[in-house]
Amino acid sequence: MHSTVEIFNKTVRVEWSDAAESAMASRMGPLTVEMELYFSCLIRKKVRFGNQAHSREFLPVNQHLAVAFRPVMTKSCKIDRDNAEAPLSDFEIKNPAAFVPHWLKIDFRHGKWEGDFGFSGRE
Repeated sequence: MHSTVEIFNKTVRVEWSDAAESAMASRMGPLTVEMELYFSCLIRKKVRFGNQAHSREFLPVNQHLAVAFRPVMTKSCKIDRDNAEAPLSDFEIKNPAAFVPHWLKIDFRHGKWEGDFGFSGRE
């Protein structure tokens, strides 16, 4: 299944599996999905679901799904081998549309939400 959503005047193609469709339909409210692009000494992308998402504003894709894009940064470059996350802050970008992903994929496997997003060609 798929749809599109406009983020910063840029179209993002959102795709989800049949399993994700079934899991979303059984929820009381929409699933919130955040595409986080992390700028520090490295660039990392991460998809956060539900209460793990920190965005203030989500855009509805349909009645079961809402998405957000959040560029973030840290105050210092520190790579933690224990996988503890450094405190993040919103990263104000002059032209955020340049960093908005082209696509987002969502799945529900083994009772857990999974997601990925990317740019240009589809995987």
